[in-house]
Amino acid sequence: MALTKSQKKARNKPGGSNVGEYNRVKDSDFCGPAGGAPKGSFPVNTLARARSAIKLAHNAPNPSGIRSCVYKKWPTLKK
Repeated sequence: MALTKSQKKARNKPGGSNVGEYNRVKDSDFCGPAGGAPKGSFPVNTLARARSAIKLAHNAPNPSGIRSCVYKKWPTLKK
């Protein structure tokens, strides 16, 4: 998988280490931008990925934005 120039740049930003790894996920199934992370980070298209996004939210500039986006898409995860 070859990354584009913009994806390589986004990987260096906080919370963007996985940008470009999830090409088959729809753009609407990412919560990265809600937490100030680059577009294409924090995928939440499955329950397992949503749980992972919550656990890894501390890596984003705004972790609460990631969590609120995940809970909006997966209300069953809310405590």
